[in-house]
Amino acid sequence: MKSIIYLLILIGVISSCQTSNKIVSKKRDYSFLTDSLNIEQQLEKYKLAGFSLVVFENYEIVYSNQFGVKSINSKEKMDENTAFSTASIAKPITALLCHIFEEKGLINLDEPIDNYLKRWHLPKSKFTENNSPTWKQFLNHTAGTTQDGFADHYEGETIPTLKQSLLGQIPRYDKEIDFLFTPGTNWQYSGGGYVIIQMALEDTLNKPIAALADEYIFSPLGLKNTTMIQPNENGFLTNVALVHDEDGKVIKTGLPITPQVGPSGLWSTPSDLAKISIEIQNALRNKNNKVISHSIAKKVTEVTALKNAVGGWSYGWQKSFGYNSYDWFSCNGSNTGVGGNILATMTDGNGLVYLANGEKPNRFPVMNHTRNKILAVMNWNKTPNEDIQEIPLSLKEKLIGTYDDFLYGQGVQTKIVEKNNRLYVESPILEHFKGKNDNELVYLKNGSFKIIDYPNLLQFHFSNGKLNSVILTRDNLNTKVQLIDKEK
Repeated sequence: MKSIIYLLILIGVISSCQTSNKIVSKKRDYSFLTDSLNIEQQLEKYKLAGFSLVVFENYEIVYSNQFGVKSINSKEKMDENTAFSTASIAKPITALLCHIFEEKGLINLDEPIDNYLKRWHLPKSKFTENNSPTWKQFLNHTAGTTQDGFADHYEGETIPTLKQSLLGQIPRYDKEIDFLFTPGTNWQYSGGGYVIIQMALEDTLNKPIAALADEYIFSPLGLKNTTMIQPNENGFLTNVALVHDEDGKVIKTGLPITPQVGPSGLWSTPSDLAKISIEIQNALRNKNNKVISHSIAKKVTEVTALKNAVGGWSYGWQKSFGYNSYDWFSCNGSNTGVGGNILATMTDGNGLVYLANGEKPNRFPVMNHTRNKILAVMNWNKTPNEDIQEIPLSLKEKLIGTYDDFLYGQGVQTKIVEKNNRLYVESPILEHFKGKNDNELVYLKNGSFKIIDYPNLLQFHFSNGKLNSVILTRDNLNTKVQLIDKEK
């Protein structure tokens, strides 16, 4: 049960009516995706109210389709402009905003964030006496703060202030946000850390984060269906999807209000989120980018946390998975009754975005089916550049076994097995996100190992002939994971 809980935490941190089918590209007909995905049947099978999908290729949106309804009560059909509550997809937007302000000289992300706070200050802690956490440490979840996520609110309820949220005067928390370790020494997902970022931005620039995001990101990119304004505020969107519970019923008013805007208060569409992703992709190649600079794009997608960071984390973006030999930046969003995902390649301008207005048991199967099918049929295959050698038989025999999770640190059972004289790693996490469990472990000529489509290199170490630790390496970062041999 504990392993299942860890897996759900990662997935969360880590309709039967087709309404439109917009084919944008003139070079290729992508309508085959509609039949390949079979989403209408998926919605009916899993009692999911609605699903919205966009696919982009070569830096252009090539397929957009919406299925199902905004609300099971009204039966009003989805369209391309229907916005969803996107949950944690707000975090990379907040991180992007911070880097834009740093580039403009308005803040310094290497400075202690407490210097920018006015309404409230960081609590005293033995972990921060000589190490006041910086903006960057909050952005990549290495500041060490508590408060992982938050309960939603609805019209008619008392909506807490940011200060009350940080003081723990909200559902789920009954004490002030605190520190778990010395900043920069470990990794802990913290929505509360992003509340601190939101407060620091607003205190410094004297504007709500919603106004800042619109002025510096949404309006310049022409995103008309994206906002950080909440349902109880003037200017909120009118074309929105309501949240639904596991039974397919609308939850309360259907419009969750999120005072913790920085970590989870974004509303958007797959089309708008795809445009943001493509802007970052263009900035990474330093071509056709309009709002985000090449420097910022590199910074926000660079892996900056590896130790216990579920495979790798940047500033807002997750860097934990690889597909089809590409390097990807991604973000999962998961709130009660709604969720989705952004997946985008670091090169070549490919990716997909989907959002769904249903609970986890309703939306996860549809999301996973859609993601895995698109990755299989779109032929986004990059040629691996690793120089591989044969694994010596003696080394191969020492690697085979069942271990505690050494890939993501989520406590799930992970195996190294032999099939047809090759080694493979079996992990429930890889199986969930890839839809298969045939992840080959290859031996590189530099002495490291690589799991196909897992982004970190591995160096295995032995004691008394048994595997006892692995060094994970990504770019200039590395971390040691002590292995537990569960049933050799």
